[in-house]
Amino acid sequence: MSTILDAYALIAFLAGGPASPLVRGILREGDAAVATANLAETLDVCQRRHRLPISRAIEIIDPLLEGPLTAVALDAAIARRAAEIRARHYHRAQRPISLADAVLIASAKPGDRIATADPDVLAIARAEELESIALPHGS
Repeated sequence: MSTILDAYALIAFLAGGPASPLVRGILREGDAAVATANLAETLDVCQRRHRLPISRAIEIIDPLLEGPLTAVALDAAIARRAAEIRARHYHRAQRPISLADAVLIASAKPGDRIATADPDVLAIARAEELESIALPHGS
């Protein structure tokens, strides 16, 4: 079983935030993963919002990718599943999930769980019969 971290979780780890201690614990468990779409979002947000240069974030993340964190590549099967999930659950006002959110959910295999603070993603994970970890929300 892997715990798939969303961008918010990795951003909390890199830039600090309420979810940081919980994310550190998940990483210590040694079986965490991140979808490559969420990794790209993490790097982007860290630079734009937290002024953590992408190169510095990569210096921190790269050693994790050699140990407790696995990158889940966006292949054709995951892309198709993400599109199906978003088409099935997206609603502009009631469930405004991003495509990266759908990729997060689609990247989970049976027995995996996702870690996010996003209530819409948590609701969709439940609907898709996925275990989840609700991270504390905040910036």
